[in-house]
Amino acid sequence: MVLNMEWYRVFYFTAKTGSLTKAAEELFITQPAVTHSIKQLESKIGGQLFFRTSKGVKLTSEGEVLYKYIEQAYNFIQTGERKIAEMQQLMDGEIKIGAGDTLIKHYLLPYLKEFNESYPDIHIQVTNRTTPETIELLRKGNIDLGIVNLPIEDKNLNIIETLHIEDCFITGNKYKHLAEKPISLETLINYPVILLEKGSNTRKYIDSFTKENGIMIYPEIELGSLDLLVDFSKSGLGIACVIRNFICNELANSRVFEIKLEKPIPPRKVGIVSLKNVPLSTTAKRFIDLISYN
Repeated sequence: MVLNMEWYRVFYFTAKTGSLTKAAEELFITQPAVTHSIKQLESKIGGQLFFRTSKGVKLTSEGEVLYKYIEQAYNFIQTGERKIAEMQQLMDGEIKIGAGDTLIKHYLLPYLKEFNESYPDIHIQVTNRTTPETIELLRKGNIDLGIVNLPIEDKNLNIIETLHIEDCFITGNKYKHLAEKPISLETLINYPVILLEKGSNTRKYIDSFTKENGIMIYPEIELGSLDLLVDFSKSGLGIACVIRNFICNELANSRVFEIKLEKPIPPRKVGIVSLKNVPLSTTAKRFIDLISYN
């Protein structure tokens, strides 16, 4: 049982300097205070720790044993303080992030690259999950923050909105004629529709939008990633619902064609989520700053 940390601190500096006076100077206390602390420690331990010499004080055999362990403990404390300082200066540490396939590839990846180039000693761990799964990982403490599709209603989360995104329907050459003018949802559902699998916030948002407009979409095909949605639509297998922001090149190069709706899908947002009442590390704060100010 640790009796009094200050006694051990006085003991350490007295043993290290071999002088009551020098120990007092190192600790910014009086010599009588040093003497009193040592006597208190000796009384509790039940043995003499120092004996006086003409040049100061020396450790007894019991004192030598105790000093060996106290010196080791003190070195561990100094190492801990140094590690904390390195983490605050982003010279050490880690960050654990959760996000889905699409957000990792088309949104998060450039920021991860920039962060790694700026802070190469920080270990980055990315867990690939849907938005609901990412939030569950956050609640369990398995990740520091999540990059998710909004909206989310959860009073236990801090939410920072970062990117406005727009969902749209696309097709390859097979249904290219549908891209000539805006069409209704009623017309759209007469063709094979390709959607993300259920379980993602994106799918939930699309299902909610169509339901609010009196339409239920029963997709011909359900897939797990935006890239597959694009590939399947290009192959003529159906009309896919994707995020316009992430397929700009495909649209610009006419590899796919946007089918505009008479009533467009309302824009939504991507956000960074973290747990309320759980302090973020310096590393996590810096990563949030990187995304938020770009």
